[in-house]
Amino acid sequence: MASQLRLRFALALVTGAGSGIGRAVGVRLAAEGATVAACDLDGAAARETVRLLGGPGSDEGAPRGAHAAFQADVSEAGAVRRLLDQVQACFSRPPSVVVSCAGITRDEFLLHMSEDDWDKVIAVNLKGIFLVTQAAAQALVSSGCPGSIINISSIVGKVGNVGQTNYAASKAGVVGLTQTAARELGRHGIRCNSVLPGFIKTPMTQKVPQKVLDKVTGMIPMGHMGDPEDVADVVAFLASEDSGYITGASVEVTGGLFM
Repeated sequence: MASQLRLRFALALVTGAGSGIGRAVGVRLAAEGATVAACDLDGAAARETVRLLGGPGSDEGAPRGAHAAFQADVSEAGAVRRLLDQVQACFSRPPSVVVSCAGITRDEFLLHMSEDDWDKVIAVNLKGIFLVTQAAAQALVSSGCPGSIINISSIVGKVGNVGQTNYAASKAGVVGLTQTAARELGRHGIRCNSVLPGFIKTPMTQKVPQKVLDKVTGMIPMGHMGDPEDVADVVAFLASEDSGYITGASVEVTGGLFM
C-alpha cells in the first residue's frame, strides 16, 4: 500500500460496493484518503461497507466529509440519475473517481441459455456501466472537473469461458465502451480505464464447483487465485495521479492466466 494519501481530495463513487471486489475497492480508496460513496443494489450491504470504512454513514447518504451508503439498481437509467443527484447533493460536488464493480452471472451453456438470462447479465454488466459512466461523465463535464473512471471488466471478456456467453459478451463490451469513452472524454480531463480480473476469491467465484476451481488454479502461473485486494491495488493506482497519463488501458489482474 502506498505510504502517502494519494486520494485525500477525491470523492469516489463505487458501485457493487457491498461485497467482493467492490468492497475491497472502497476500503482501499478510503485508506488512500478518498471519501467514498458506496453503492449497491443491497443497501444493507453498502451500509456495512461504510461501517468498515470507519465513517458514520446513514441509511441514505451521510454528513459532508463522511463516507456514505447508497442503494441503486445500475441497470435502470432513472435510478442511476438519482444516484448521481444524491451523491452530488450529499457532498456538494460530483465524484472525481468512479469505479463500476456491479456485476452478476447467470451461467448456462449456449445451447440452453434463456433470453432472460442473457438480458439480465447484459443489463447489469454492460448497460449498467454505460449508464454510470455516462451520468458521471455528464456531471464532471458540467462542473468542469477532471476525473478518473474505472470499469471492472474480466479476463473472460477477452478469452471467453464455457457456460458464460452472456458474461463474456458483457465484459468484452465493457472494454470497448471504456476505450471509446476514453477517446471522447480525454479533452475534458477525464481518464477512462478498465481492469480485467482473473479468478478472484469473491462470492461470485464461490459458486464455481471446487473441481473447476482446482483445474483453473493449476493453469495460473502464480499458482493461486487472486484476492479482491489485488484488484483494489490496481484501481487505486488508476484512480490516482500516479496514472495521470494513462487512459483507454485495459489492465489484466490474473496471476498470468491466459497471458
